[in-house]
Amino acid sequence: MKLLFVGDVVGQAGRQILEQKLSSLIDRHFVDLVVVNAENAAAGYGLTLSVMGELYKAGAHVLTSGNHIWDKKEILDVLDRDKRLLRPHNYPEGLPGRGYGIYETAAGLKVAVVNLEGRVFMKNLDCPFKTADRILTDLSGKADMILVDFHAEATSEKQALGHYLDGRVSAVVGTHTHVQTADEKILIGGTGYLTDAGMTGAQDAIIGNQKEPALQRFLTQLPVRLEVAKKDPLLCAVLITINEETGHCEAIERIQERP
Repeated sequence: MKLLFVGDVVGQAGRQILEQKLSSLIDRHFVDLVVVNAENAAAGYGLTLSVMGELYKAGAHVLTSGNHIWDKKEILDVLDRDKRLLRPHNYPEGLPGRGYGIYETAAGLKVAVVNLEGRVFMKNLDCPFKTADRILTDLSGKADMILVDFHAEATSEKQALGHYLDGRVSAVVGTHTHVQTADEKILIGGTGYLTDAGMTGAQDAIIGNQKEPALQRFLTQLPVRLEVAKKDPLLCAVLITINEETGHCEAIERIQERP
């Protein structure tokens, strides 16, 4: 079974290259399920209904997110209605939406997708490790394979969750930093791992934002308004091959696609 995970889609540049490249990637690699992190897809911050429609039309089956999922108010009601849209599950109880779901491929395989957020250098949320334990208990016997999108800042926290879940999930892929890492591997217990899938958006930029305002922030320490960049788009993703009988990862490959 082939699963394609696309790293954080940022703004119009990210959406456009996704539309250009995703279909051919699916055909070329015989992809069964496409998961896209979409928390920055609407002008760099959050998600809207119209942007969701673009991502589904491009070929996404499931949308994960992170700390910016709350930026557009119109999406809050959608989080409860659309089971294909996930937000990190370790936010406080009572908030709209869900952090995991089970999705069936055309071949009838049941794939669980889990969305969690880190705490190091981020918000003081519920423990992602213990939250993962509770989710896996609920998923027991219900899914053939499990993918975890861990939206976190610290490399150490991402690696720790990968090892913590090794052998219990099919793959752990990090998001949030917008920089693709070169440490893809299969852990001892059979879990595929990548610290960060990278960003799908403008590369002539500073993590997706125009360089000049971002540089002004660093040089002056003033709250300069950031603008989403549009030049030199790149699609970053990871292709994960999963054994349909064991649910373990058999291969993991980083992908970068330019226009």
